[in-house]
Amino acid sequence: MRRTRTHKLLAILLVVITITCFEHCKERTDLPRSDPDNGGLLLPKNFSALVVVDSIGHARHLAVNKNGDIYVKLTFNSRMKGEGGTVGIRDLDKDGRADSIVYFGDYKDEGGSAVGMSIHNGYLYTSTVRQVLRTKLTPGKLIPENKTEVMLTDEDENVTTNWHTTKPVAFDDKGSMYIPFGGPSDAGQDIRYGPIGIPGGKGLDPSPELENHGGIWKFDASKTNQRQKDGVKFSTGIRSVVGMQWNPADKNLYAVVNGIDNFHTLYPDIYTPWQAAVLPAETLVKVTEGSNFGWPYAYYDQMVGKNVLQPGYGGDGKITARADSFDLPVIGFPGHWAPMDILFYQGNQFPERYKQGAFIAFHGSTDRSPYPQAGYIVCFVPFENGKSDGRWEVFADGFTGVDTVVNTSEAVYRPMGLAEGPDGSLYISESNQGKIWRVMYNGDKNNFRDDDLADMEKQKSKTYIKTPDSVKDRLPQGSEIEGWKLYSIYCKNCHQSNGKGDNNRFPPLAGSEYVTGDKERLIKILLNGLQGEITVNGKKYNGLMPPFNHLDDHALASILTNIRSRYNNNASAVTSEEVKSVREKNKK
Repeated sequence: MRRTRTHKLLAILLVVITITCFEHCKERTDLPRSDPDNGGLLLPKNFSALVVVDSIGHARHLAVNKNGDIYVKLTFNSRMKGEGGTVGIRDLDKDGRADSIVYFGDYKDEGGSAVGMSIHNGYLYTSTVRQVLRTKLTPGKLIPENKTEVMLTDEDENVTTNWHTTKPVAFDDKGSMYIPFGGPSDAGQDIRYGPIGIPGGKGLDPSPELENHGGIWKFDASKTNQRQKDGVKFSTGIRSVVGMQWNPADKNLYAVVNGIDNFHTLYPDIYTPWQAAVLPAETLVKVTEGSNFGWPYAYYDQMVGKNVLQPGYGGDGKITARADSFDLPVIGFPGHWAPMDILFYQGNQFPERYKQGAFIAFHGSTDRSPYPQAGYIVCFVPFENGKSDGRWEVFADGFTGVDTVVNTSEAVYRPMGLAEGPDGSLYISESNQGKIWRVMYNGDKNNFRDDDLADMEKQKSKTYIKTPDSVKDRLPQGSEIEGWKLYSIYCKNCHQSNGKGDNNRFPPLAGSEYVTGDKERLIKILLNGLQGEITVNGKKYNGLMPPFNHLDDHALASILTNIRSRYNNNASAVTSEEVKSVREKNKK
């Protein structure tokens, strides 16, 4: 009797072990083979990756259908062979790699930064700067065969020049869709003076932009041909949203927000270059009806954990005042990392903890100079009981290809879009070349431990991730990006945006020996100004240029680096030390 009972227990145990093993083994063996180097990505323990496709064009957001077909939004200037701004990708032999790549889409996309690609209730949604479109997907077909419907049209006449006009779409579980309308200015400035504003400029108060911009609107997801007036303002005080998603766990809308720029450029007496590099925070916000996150009056300082009054509205970098009345984000990330997409994981392939948080793709900064550019990763924000405690993890790294990103163009890849496949794989797109990775989990998901993240925690010491040291990490040369912004403020009116001058009083910078020649002479011109007759490219000019010695060494180096690298001048960069040396000689 005892032996029979023992045999029965052993048989039951064997069945349980067999079923458990079958479940886990099946989950792993059903996954395609990863690339030996994970496609260049660094991932947590037991995660792997393969490259699905490469070089399809400047890819933005992406979506994956229930059958595994992938759809990718391209920038307007990246359309391949003029065949449309959407790419359809299919894996025919189930090895995880693209076999069929088709370009389609008859819509007109007027902006290079338009984003938005999602699948909802059998429809493929595509966003341009001006419109949100949808097309019914045809079962079994890669390319939709149905007529494209216009869901929303933005009637703002200036929409194509609005820096922050993107139209990603999120859907709730009650038949509504949510669409952001970004702010035209950086921080509520009078846009007659440009989207950046003028140094020391004040923000318009109350801000007229908040009437039709700087927020998220709610619409009926079933209606076509809607205008902004057909929706209701759901939330306000939000400068620029590129990625949003409805979180089915707590049934709330979440968005990642790009913070304001140019602190040191516009307010050098308040913010040091280091402060301007790390502030203000890029944020993950929980968007509830009536919420107000303070833009343009306030910004979130992740280092003190508070909303702070914006200098254009009387702030000094410390005062909170009216900023105390605004909603706080879920979490604040370092400044200028440029969050592009957010994904709440719903699959069963990854360990359970990944269902309790959000993946965020950071495109990487452009304006952290004189410090290294930063971001360029995919991170994970754990949630516990529906809340974040402020922690975040590096989930995917290896995109930059270099240890220190001096100029944004040096980053080999820039993470952009996130999507989940039907088997729970995570897909990541990047915008430089159009590469897509598929990330998979190959271990026993029930045995995942925090120790498995140890190697990824070490990545936070990378130059493009860590908070820079204000002295040791300061870079010597001027920044082309900052230089272009300063040029737009101080130089463009006379020398024009194309660098050709006005053909009368103000000489061209393009092809000018004054620009490409002796650096010391060029630096002196900015420090001392210039008057009297000069000859440039064989023509005489006799205008008046004021001195710009009120700008600091890095600002002047950036302006000169910009003009020496633009307009086919192709001259070397100017460093802050070179400007400092000439400035000191001037004093003697």
